[in-house]
Amino acid sequence: MTVLAVAEHRRGELRDVSYELVAAGRDLATATGGDLHVAVVSGPVSEYAEKLNRDGVDAVHTVDHGEGFNHDVSVQAVEQLVDAVDPAVLLVPHTVNGLDYAPAVANRLDRPLVTDAVDLAYDDELTVTRELYGSKVETTVDVHAERGAVTVRPAEWPTAEGTGDATIEPFDATIDESQVRSTVTGFQEVGDGDVDITEADVLVSVGRGIEEEENLDLIRDLADALDATLSASRPVIDNGWLPKDRQVGQSGKVVTPDVYIAIGISGAVQHVAGMKGTDTIVAINNDPNAPIFDIADYGIVDDLFDVVPALTEEFKG
Repeated sequence: MTVLAVAEHRRGELRDVSYELVAAGRDLATATGGDLHVAVVSGPVSEYAEKLNRDGVDAVHTVDHGEGFNHDVSVQAVEQLVDAVDPAVLLVPHTVNGLDYAPAVANRLDRPLVTDAVDLAYDDELTVTRELYGSKVETTVDVHAERGAVTVRPAEWPTAEGTGDATIEPFDATIDESQVRSTVTGFQEVGDGDVDITEADVLVSVGRGIEEEENLDLIRDLADALDATLSASRPVIDNGWLPKDRQVGQSGKVVTPDVYIAIGISGAVQHVAGMKGTDTIVAINNDPNAPIFDIADYGIVDDLFDVVPALTEEFKG
């Protein structure tokens, strides 16, 4: 069985979800004894192809057309790639861009599309695991078709590692310019902040346990001592204490830092959905039964107003 995964890039850089998509595709191809093909459309495709040549990748297809994402170009290019490669499963990131063109491609190719996958399996047919009701319910969707398409949720798979020996194959897609009816004129970050928490290696995240806005200075001191980025759960954002672009969770941003320090955060499923892909989770909460401790690698059951200053002094020293 052949799997085709379409990588994603933004502002000249491959996004982490591209490498996660390679891992998801590799698992699926390995389970079926098939091949994994990866594709990248637009931008410095030769540079991207070298980076996407990870263990388990059999071929990387490049479409050299334009610099950044364009809906009409992506639809045409991916449709032609699928026709040429004929994958049993097409994998696309479950992102703003992926959800922009994947439905159009699936419709043109008459393929069933399953969105927001958190797990994939194949046993005679493709089975896609999804989460519903704020990640409270897990369900499976069986694809009763020989060919399907899936959007994959970011941060659900590890990033693919290692250097592979894939063949890099330029793909000469025929782009009908008369059908390119949209133009990207620029890129603007959502929110008024000056940082992107999705790119942070260390996040210090605060929840309703901070009690008052004035107490955020305590958390900022710790973040400064760790050279970390400050983030928060929804209650802090809803109170207006930090801007929306600092929110971690299902209604905020999905983050995958090396270290995530959750301070005064109970661990509701909506928040956990945004940070469970973290390498190391440290939780500080005075409630020993807080759900955050179920996923934490290290837990401190104590008053954050005692623990945080002590940690700050330790790291400053």
